[in-house]
Amino acid sequence: MFRSRQSLWLIVIFLAVGAVYSNSFHNSFHFDDSHTIVENPYIRSLHNLPRFFTDTTTFSVLPANRTYRPFVSASLAIDYALGHGYHVFWFHLSTFLVFLLQLAFMYALFAAILNAARPSSPTASRYASLLAVAWYGLHPVMAETLNYIIQRGDVYCAIGVVSGLAIYARRPNWRKFGLYLLPVAFGVLSKPPAAVFALLLFLYAGIIEPAERRPWVKAAIASLPSLALCAALMILESRMTPKSFTPSNLSAFSYCITQPFVLLRYFGALFLPIHLNVDTDLQPFTHLTVEALIGFLFVTLLIAAALLAMRRRVLHPIAYGLLWFLIASLPTSLYPLSEVENDHRMYLPFIGLVLAVVWGAWLTVESLAEHYRRTVVLRAATVAAFTLLALFAYGAHLRNRVWRSEESLWRDDVLKCPHNGRGLMNYGLTQMEKGNYSVALDYFRRALVYTPNYPTLEINLGIILGAMNRNQQAASHFQRAIALAPNDDQAHYFYGRWLLENDQLAGALQQLRLAVILNPSSLTSRDLLASAYQAAGDPVDARAAANAALNLSPADTAARAILALPTTQTANDWINASLYQYQAGDFQACLADARKALSLDPHSAPAYNNIGAAYAGLRQWDLAIASERQALRLNPDYSLASNNLALYAREKNSPALASPAPGTAEDWLNRSLNDFQAGHFQNSIADAQEALRLRPAYAEAYNNIAAAYNSMHQWDAAIVAARTAVSLKPDFQLAKNNLAWALSQKKIAH
Repeated sequence: MFRSRQSLWLIVIFLAVGAVYSNSFHNSFHFDDSHTIVENPYIRSLHNLPRFFTDTTTFSVLPANRTYRPFVSASLAIDYALGHGYHVFWFHLSTFLVFLLQLAFMYALFAAILNAARPSSPTASRYASLLAVAWYGLHPVMAETLNYIIQRGDVYCAIGVVSGLAIYARRPNWRKFGLYLLPVAFGVLSKPPAAVFALLLFLYAGIIEPAERRPWVKAAIASLPSLALCAALMILESRMTPKSFTPSNLSAFSYCITQPFVLLRYFGALFLPIHLNVDTDLQPFTHLTVEALIGFLFVTLLIAAALLAMRRRVLHPIAYGLLWFLIASLPTSLYPLSEVENDHRMYLPFIGLVLAVVWGAWLTVESLAEHYRRTVVLRAATVAAFTLLALFAYGAHLRNRVWRSEESLWRDDVLKCPHNGRGLMNYGLTQMEKGNYSVALDYFRRALVYTPNYPTLEINLGIILGAMNRNQQAASHFQRAIALAPNDDQAHYFYGRWLLENDQLAGALQQLRLAVILNPSSLTSRDLLASAYQAAGDPVDARAAANAALNLSPADTAARAILALPTTQTANDWINASLYQYQAGDFQACLADARKALSLDPHSAPAYNNIGAAYAGLRQWDLAIASERQALRLNPDYSLASNNLALYAREKNSPALASPAPGTAEDWLNRSLNDFQAGHFQNSIADAQEALRLRPAYAEAYNNIAAAYNSMHQWDAAIVAARTAVSLKPDFQLAKNNLAWALSQKKIAH
């Protein structure tokens, strides 16, 4: 009867949790969801399920964020398949169902722990367990993890630990088969902090199930299989994680001395969760401040409380819960991450903390009931418990509203963390998407005060200033983003996109090629590169880029659209191609393409105009003038040909108008760079060669030559120049990028 009643209460808890989260199932993707889910082509096909376990690049399109979490990626692919796309409901539903299963295992584990501490009161143990599960399930802190889809790794990590311990505690006969280790493996392969299972099992065996003789020795022996498993999986995780993974750029010392204070904040959030936000502005301590010392004092007192509680058997759950809180926090306290605190890091530690606090409160109420009017005390405690649960449930429901959209989420963050540059920038992005450019620019500039050297902020400043037609400032911010992070494909991608939107095809192609080199897994970069080639009148390279995108994602509609375009080119296609070749500085190719246009349309004035422009680029003024005159015969109102004719006549008759030759190697290099950015690649090569005449071992000049030859598709010459630059300057990353591009394109061409 008691068990059936408690099962009914567990169902009531599930229904209450479902009601609390009923407004969360359509909340949007957020923050890191973009590069791990929305832009990740690998989760769009179930055929990639085996690959998630062998290839870490499938976790994220950003190299710096790639880590080994195969079960997380696999679950995302399943959600994508169930929803037939990015229907966010399916992603939230699957996380929520695992959460409910975790609550069931928590009840089983808590009941076993409390019953072991006081076997004479099994009913009280079960109801205390239900209260702890209810508090955890309805607590607003959990909303931070459940709403943040990619952080389901914390949910999988927690259920792996909890279910492993529950099976170990409630099914002793299964221990010899090691079945309790299966969910642990799932947890560790979802997120590494699950490896604390070995320590938690050691403490369980030593505190909750102590042997009569040499308890800690037997506890150590009992934990050996889990220790071996967790160690093996952590070694696997370490080997699978690529070198590009960059979890933090913070000082390890500063990060670690800040963590005790962070744990104090986490502890306080269990009782008063009023400071929850997606991105903190708490900065790491640079030395032992007062706050840092308070943090260390808190941890010391918590350990002392746990040791005192270990003296009495009935208090063992309190000791175990407090130590669980500390141990589950160790991975994110000792391993420096990019932020000193995150709300979702409380998810696993809070399991032990709610157990300790609820059991302590339960024993306190029982003690009061023995000394005062029992009925009054119990009724007051019951009313207080239900009132607190209702308040926490309402708080979780409100947090779901905050996570509804990017705008609501980051608005909440900037209100609570006004000194967080990234939060200010992200809220500005939501305003930029709505077209509120002046508001967005204001938030970006406020963010610049707190994060002055943030490449992503520089990119977004470039985007918004470009949208406001402040092109010179936009270009400056894009270039600064590249200077701050030359190996970040996003900086090159967005600069290339902006150049493409402003019809600077040669520069756009150069940037987009670099973006693809730096991050071959970025589908957006490959798609835009294919579109840029198509806009440049280069269908061969466009189709090659589209095929490369399809190899990455067979369902890529943008690539299929490129491949669906007709391969037969019209006169206009050849005119566009010749224009691209002119902008690329390949004047001979420009002539050839324009003549192909004339073979299809002998009366094309634009074709003759392009021929004239190509001859002018070759400084063959008579032929240039003759071609422009022919264009005007065919179309007397062709103003572009008329302007070109006047310009070429002046150039022919006034050679002194040419700018004076630079004097130093640096001057020639700058001129080479200017010519390259203007799309005059042959002139860029000539300028760089003049720089080499003055300084023969000038690596930057060889790199300019390589870049120009790459833009002209002369791969062998580009390879020679880039290799020379790298041999002169082995750490020259731009030269390495140009070399990699030339080698890859030469391989495709053959």
